[in-house]
Amino acid sequence: MSPATPDPRSGGAALELLVHGVGGATAADMLDDPRTVRVTGDRTAAMHRRRDDVDAENHPERYADRPVPEAYCWSNLTSGNGARALWLLLLPFMVANLAHWMRPPTEGRARLVRLYGVLVRLVALTLTVLLTAAACEVALDLTAWQCAGSGACAGRRSWLGFLSADRAGWWSQPGRRLALAALVPTALVGLLWYLSNRTWSAYEAQRPPTGYDADPDLASYPDADTGTGDGTAPGNGPGIDAVPGRAPASASDTEAADAASPTAATPVELRPALGRPGFWYGRRLVARLRAAHTAAGFLTVAAVLAAATAGQDHRSDDGGTRELLGLLLQAAVAVLAALVLWVVCRRGRSENRLDLRIERALVSWLPATALLILALTALHTGWSHPGWVSAGTLPGNTVFGVLTLAQGGLVVALGVVALLLHRPRRDRRTALYGLGGPATAMLACALGGVMSGGVAQRVADWLDGPGTPGAGNGLITGPPVLLSWQASVIPVLLLLLLVPAALLAARTVLTSRRLRTDVEADYGAADPDRLRTDQIAASRARAALTDSAPLLVGVVSGATLLLGAASVAGAWASGNVPGRAFDGAHPAIASAATAAQALGSWMIGFGALLFVTWGRRAYKDASARRTIGILWDVGTFWPRAAHPFAPPCYAERAVPDLAWRMSSWTRRTGGRLVISGHSQGSVLAAAAVWQLSPATRGRVALLTYGSPLERLYGRWFPAYFGPESLRGLHRTVHCWSNLYRATDPIGGPVRVPAEDGRPAVDRAELLDPVAYGRTREHPLPEPILGHSDYQADPSFAQARTALLDLLPPALPRQRDNAPETQGSSGRSSG
Repeated sequence: MSPATPDPRSGGAALELLVHGVGGATAADMLDDPRTVRVTGDRTAAMHRRRDDVDAENHPERYADRPVPEAYCWSNLTSGNGARALWLLLLPFMVANLAHWMRPPTEGRARLVRLYGVLVRLVALTLTVLLTAAACEVALDLTAWQCAGSGACAGRRSWLGFLSADRAGWWSQPGRRLALAALVPTALVGLLWYLSNRTWSAYEAQRPPTGYDADPDLASYPDADTGTGDGTAPGNGPGIDAVPGRAPASASDTEAADAASPTAATPVELRPALGRPGFWYGRRLVARLRAAHTAAGFLTVAAVLAAATAGQDHRSDDGGTRELLGLLLQAAVAVLAALVLWVVCRRGRSENRLDLRIERALVSWLPATALLILALTALHTGWSHPGWVSAGTLPGNTVFGVLTLAQGGLVVALGVVALLLHRPRRDRRTALYGLGGPATAMLACALGGVMSGGVAQRVADWLDGPGTPGAGNGLITGPPVLLSWQASVIPVLLLLLLVPAALLAARTVLTSRRLRTDVEADYGAADPDRLRTDQIAASRARAALTDSAPLLVGVVSGATLLLGAASVAGAWASGNVPGRAFDGAHPAIASAATAAQALGSWMIGFGALLFVTWGRRAYKDASARRTIGILWDVGTFWPRAAHPFAPPCYAERAVPDLAWRMSSWTRRTGGRLVISGHSQGSVLAAAAVWQLSPATRGRVALLTYGSPLERLYGRWFPAYFGPESLRGLHRTVHCWSNLYRATDPIGGPVRVPAEDGRPAVDRAELLDPVAYGRTREHPLPEPILGHSDYQADPSFAQARTALLDLLPPALPRQRDNAPETQGSSGRSSG
């Protein structure tokens, strides 16, 4: 590995801030020294230095010719303790939250932007209802209603004995069994509320720097970009300049209204979305959504109980009192559900300012009122109903069909809005022509359906013993017919995926053959080694598969939408599971339907068990926990803007950490700083640089390598990392260089050209491996590194030194008598 601190050609105080990527890294590995000290931060995320560099600021004469290396380790934010493995069960919520950030860029179309956000939040709300309905299906329908109501089924489960209808005990009445079983989904919703509230406090309650005037000492430093000290940045492109009364290009939901409001604070410089004060601190929205989703979960349980009791209330002989009370409770559920919809649709994110205000009455009373209505409904359900017998499936379990139709309609509407937003500013690099958000929302719905349906299928199989649920030969009736139809289309979906998978495999082979000539030309191999050439060409071809991800996502999403509609139509038209719906048809069709049902039921159940198994393994195995944590490194970068029960956003801790560190260090020393980010660390570095004041950015250089800034984020999140945003970052930061390899499946060029006298961001493509064959300098074969070990390439040290030399000389140290806003460098907190 190359040394961590090459000698720059110009002197002056300099700090090299290293940020690792996905999968994490230790401070010892990043600093190439086993003796490291935590200088600021905590066990979750912290800055580390070599032990010999702890007091660097007090001895500037020692570092006149080299920068001080400092490593920011943030891997514990995503792959720390075992409890975080349970976040895997929140995967559908996380994917739905991603859809919010995938909208196309636009300018001056605030209503469409707001509608896009509303539709995504409604999709997220249906996922909460779906999860709660699945818990109700398992606890209320399959267990309390069907199994406990069947003497044969309850007799096989001793723990259900006190609920058995055959024993005629106090709990044997169907209403009381349902009221007791309702504790399970109620506890699940309460657990989700608790986790959301606790993780916000632990991860996201970190305020970023709140304005350009936060560091008054920096106001006297000249802006290295413009040569002025007024804090302005002339010449910035779209999304950067302040336009009074007009929404910025990346406005989201109510931000456009905030910008045009006469009471809205006008910033000194209107930054891109990721640089605005409120982007990484959305406390108000998360609190509102948490209250709404919690209330929606409680109301779902109450609605299931009310629907189950409605028919029995109508047949009661007490003069209509029970029926009247039931109608009042149903009306209360409907009214509060309408209020939940209003809360979800009424207001989105405000990025121009910190969301510090919390509607405490709404946040407190909405879930509490929903819980009270649930308690009253459970009390009404548990009221003695003589002659009530549980048979078949639970009344009112058509909720799965309604949810499936609602999700399909919302996704289609979201696609229409996305196309309208994408049309004026089409970019061929944008994934799926702007339909990345709707496609991702469809995947979230599919994941939710697989997880909820899989759990219901497995529990039904477990309770039914040797019988097959839904086939009429078991101890219980089984889950709703629609869940069996949805399971049956999974084998069909996998068969459809074989076509694009085969095409991509064939294209990869052909591309690998075509690249042989390029590989030999790049290395100037006088005596080519066919095996070595094939290895390098195959690595480049496989790395290029990443660019085909939009095709696969589009095929999966489109097929899921069509097959989901077909499953609803089949379930409602036949009223039977697929294996029985085709009785009397051609033997081949009937056999195929039966096989699809059996295979789909097994596969959907296996998928649910796989999630649970991964979670259990990750809880006990630190290495597995770190592997699963890589998923969250990408998926939980974005704040919780659509679903409050999604895993927490680590960037709301990491970005303020980096921004505060860069601001405090430049304020304290007046020196130069290069922030060096690998992979996902490059995304964090760019987001943190956007948060800096112009004066601070004038003393900062950005070095990215193995970076997905354009290849992943620019294509899938064009409103925030699109071409205009990346060009704006290039104009506002003092200097920026990007390193990439053709063998890297994640990183790539950022495609920011030279302009206004600034060189292009992308340096020449790095050769991988660094040597084709054996040489005097490389007597052993060099490995193909792909996405790792960029620091091992000599070009890395050259790029870093060049950036440091481009920065302006260090300013004289400023005397600062004010208390520090964070732990200063040079003092160990370990």
